[in-house]
Amino acid sequence: MACFIVPLVQAIATSACRKAFGKDSFAGRHIASLELMLWGGSVMLIVDHIINGELTWRFPFITALGETGGWSIVLREMLTVGVPMSVIITAVWVVYGVVKDRRTLQQSTK
Repeated sequence: MACFIVPLVQAIATSACRKAFGKDSFAGRHIASLELMLWGGSVMLIVDHIINGELTWRFPFITALGETGGWSIVLREMLTVGVPMSVIITAVWVVYGVVKDRRTLQQSTK
């Protein structure tokens, strides 16, 4: 119900820091890809949660917050689902960047 918050915050931070990375660094060459992965995944999760009724247009927006102990439910969801999801997305991005760099290097040496 709140797992999208962690990758969404990471997407916002990535967008804010994108210009800080130089084009010579690994992150600078591939940061746009990470940004797209995070934004796309976050939007997809938000839509999924709206469809499933876990997010509403009325306060408190996240339905779990209307229950007793709602904040602990939300925090647990963020820690057990959101954080691993963000770590996996970042790991996939690193593998993608390494493979792309190797292919580019191989093509430039031919």
